[in-house]
Amino acid sequence: MTLDDEITAAGGPLGLLRSGRSGAFPFPIRSEFTNWRDEQEAWRASAALMDLSHHMPDLTLSGPDVHRLLSDVGANSFRSFGAMKAKQLVAVGADGSMIGDAILFGLGDEHVRVVGRPPALNWMQFHAERGGYDVEVRRDERTVQNPRGRELYRLQLQGPTAGPIYEKVNGGPLPDIPFFHMGRLRIGRHEATALNHRMSGFPGFEFFGPYEEFESVRDTLLEAGAEFGLREVGARAYASVATESGWIANTVPAFYSSPETRAYRQWQSSRSFDANLQVGGSFVPDRVEDYYVTPWDLGYGHVLKFDHDFIGREALEARKDEPHRRKAWIRWESGEGARIVASYEAPGAHRFKYLEMPAAFYAGAQFDRIEDADGRLIGLAMLTSYTSNVRGWISLGMIDEAEWRIGREVRLVWGEPHGGSANPLVERHTQTAVRATIIDRPFPEGTEGSGNR
Repeated sequence: MTLDDEITAAGGPLGLLRSGRSGAFPFPIRSEFTNWRDEQEAWRASAALMDLSHHMPDLTLSGPDVHRLLSDVGANSFRSFGAMKAKQLVAVGADGSMIGDAILFGLGDEHVRVVGRPPALNWMQFHAERGGYDVEVRRDERTVQNPRGRELYRLQLQGPTAGPIYEKVNGGPLPDIPFFHMGRLRIGRHEATALNHRMSGFPGFEFFGPYEEFESVRDTLLEAGAEFGLREVGARAYASVATESGWIANTVPAFYSSPETRAYRQWQSSRSFDANLQVGGSFVPDRVEDYYVTPWDLGYGHVLKFDHDFIGREALEARKDEPHRRKAWIRWESGEGARIVASYEAPGAHRFKYLEMPAAFYAGAQFDRIEDADGRLIGLAMLTSYTSNVRGWISLGMIDEAEWRIGREVRLVWGEPHGGSANPLVERHTQTAVRATIIDRPFPEGTEGSGNR
């Protein structure tokens, strides 16, 4: 069975996605190491250690055509990309809509490791295998799908006190690693490769090494970081990081419907991430294309480069002057979360949709309506979280450019129409409109990072 077979059996892509089985994207690590409130606050108040080793697949590409492949698939430029550099991949389909994004780790001139959610990696692998490239492809699957175990550990340590922790385990001053470049550092008796990219908006690195060194590296960091307030971050707190930092990855990849992507759908297995993706939320369109987003909607317009030919270039050039949506945060009015929780005591389906804390999204891709005071759709929210750092609920999504105004009062529709869906992962409930306000960002200017994955 293929992805295309699953779509046909479900009566179309909407039927498949709304009845998907994925639930929210899992982070298969310990739920909490202390408590998620203090763990959230650690990445802004002291230092946080996050384990990224398990939830993302790695796709390794090596060979003389690696850069040609990246250039053909990526809508951003790769002219300056090379060894010991990193790059964000932005991949779109023939219509210019997002397939997905990932981080590229340039380990050598012809050796790249692609890390991120499965859609972008699956898309890259398909083109590597079917496009006539002289490239060797190897996958290191997520832990839940990897009986051999992971090849690398991947950790992230960031926060205001991260600097002295790194210097302590490195045995001296750190190397000067420019933003989105890589370098080597010591962690006790081990050497790690570190990427300078920010999650919390504070100094720190994402770093990796052989997985067999994981426990020793982690223990060394925890011992060195104890005096600096270092906390391990569990799955509950980690799931909320993207809402704070402004990274939207839980989109619907734009390959479920077009004739141009049928070969890809036939290549994809019915057991793949894409075939099991669950879509949820209060926005339920009549066609799957209304779930697709563009790079501009996600804040990637500035990285698009038309200095090379790539999949989707013609469509993006045609759409660049169209009205777009703009990435936006909204902050819930005080008391709205408590009102939803209080409804749990109501009988039957009179309760509102369950509001998980701290990360409230319950589907692999979630789209909740953002409306004006008259109930007119002006945007969509994809991530909703309670954050102890702002002592309140915030949602991250995108709003029509013409409607985006700091301080504007809006409402977010929480819960699904018609009392919920046929998906057994969604309980019977009643929709409610949450009062909220468009804000510039959760924190002062310059303190957001590039997000988590």
